[in-house]
Formats: sequence, C-alpha cells, structure tokens
Amino acid sequence: MLIIGERINSSRTSIAQAISAQDVQFIQDEAKAQADAGADYIDVNAGTFIKDECEKLKWVADTVQAATDLPLCIDSPDPDVIRTLLERVEKTPMINSITLEPARLEGILPLVAEHGTKVIGLCQSESEMAESKDDKMRLAEQLVKHVTDAGVPLDDLYIDPLVYPLATNTESALATLSAIKGIMKEFPGVHTTCGLTNVSYGLPNRKLVNQTFLISAITQGLDSAIMDPTNKRLYGALKAALMVMGQDDFCMNYVGAFREERLE
Repeated sequence: MLIIGERINSSRTSIAQAISAQDVQFIQDEAKAQADAGADYIDVNAGTFIKDECEKLKWVADTVQAATDLPLCIDSPDPDVIRTLLERVEKTPMINSITLEPARLEGILPLVAEHGTKVIGLCQSESEMAESKDDKMRLAEQLVKHVTDAGVPLDDLYIDPLVYPLATNTESALATLSAIKGIMKEFPGVHTTCGLTNVSYGLPNRKLVNQTFLISAITQGLDSAIMDPTNKRLYGALKAALMVMGQDDFCMNYVGAFREERLE
C-alpha cells in the first residue's frame, strides 16, 4: 500500500503561514513526522499562492528534501510549475495530477513520459467530474489510453476515481468503491488512489468517516492513499484492513507497526 503524505499543503492555514514566513523548521518537522509515520511520498503543494506558486513550491521542495530522503509528490495543475520542480528534485517524483482536460493532459503527460515519474490521474474532464460508477469507469478508460499511448507504463499510473462529499451526495462513496473494484479488474497493472478528506466534508467527526471509507476502499482493491500517516487511528485502520485482506504475510507489518507504537 503506497502512502502519499498529504500534510504539506498550503490549503492548511499553518502550512500557508510557514511557507509565507519561510519557517524551515516547521516544514521540515512536518516532513519528518510523515516519513517516520510510514509515508512513501511527501506531497508538496503551494497552490493557494496563485501568483507565486512556482517560487513558493521550489522553496518547499528544497526544504523538504533537506529533511528526508523520501521522494516528493509534486502537487500542481500547472505544467510550467511541474517542469520547474522536475529540474530540482533529487529522486524520481510522483506528479499530482493529470486530468482529461486538454491543457493539463497535453502539458503534463509528456513530462511524465520524459522523466519516468509516477502520476495520479483524476477521473475528470473539461466538461465532467464523474459521479456514477459508469462515468468513473469511462473516464478511467480514457486515462489509461492516453497514458499508454504516451509510452507510460500502467504501473506508473494511479487513478483517483474521485469521491465527493457524502453530505451532498450520499451515493458518492458507493460509486467510488464500485469504480475502484472495476478499475483494478478491468485494467491489470494499474493502481488506484484516493484523497480521503472529501468524503467527510460537512459532516461531524470527519476522521471516523475517513477511516471507514479507507477500510471499505481497501476491501475493493485500493492500493494507494493520499492521507495523513501521522493519524495513528487512520494508519492503524489501514494496517488492520490490509492484514484482514490477506496482504500482510504472517501479520508482520501489523505487528511491527504495533511494536513501533504507530497504531491507536
């Protein structure tokens, strides 16, 4: 299960303030905490700094790379920003993300192919954000075709079917779970990922909803998650779900995480 640590995102007030102040210690503490908690990639996002995104993200990337050996997940919709960041990363990153919108697809996908990165593909087009299982599957098929036509191995593609808030669409989680199962069956070799926080937006006790959705998604074949690995309850749910699904030989990963006090 590939974990993309989500905490260094300028949509969080504390992160935006740290970026503005160039608070190296704060950002590095966030990076180290996620690395120690089990992240495989550290997502870096400065998207709220619309005019200065590139410069802010360069600073964040340099700061994080000085604190951890983990590769980055470059989180931007702007091909120029991604191109600039690719020139300064120390390890092959993941790119977050492409969609089926022509400008974004045509601007970012060639960079993925050129640099051999992993990439998250959202089930979203210029005119559609897929809500039903069938729509998600249709857009996933288009993503697969574009990526393979560009010479990118399916093993480098992480499809996010996109889950929407249950508070406004009570069928969204079910549609996303069905799409995860369908994608993993229909396109052997591809991966699925998901940002968990959307599903609980507008609801009380959001962490409980996120945790429940993550467990449900793992039962459908989800093999990556964009999440906060420092949340011990969420991380514990992930480890327990993988164990129950037979993806943890002799329960060694679960027991190891328990011994390291990473579960709650």
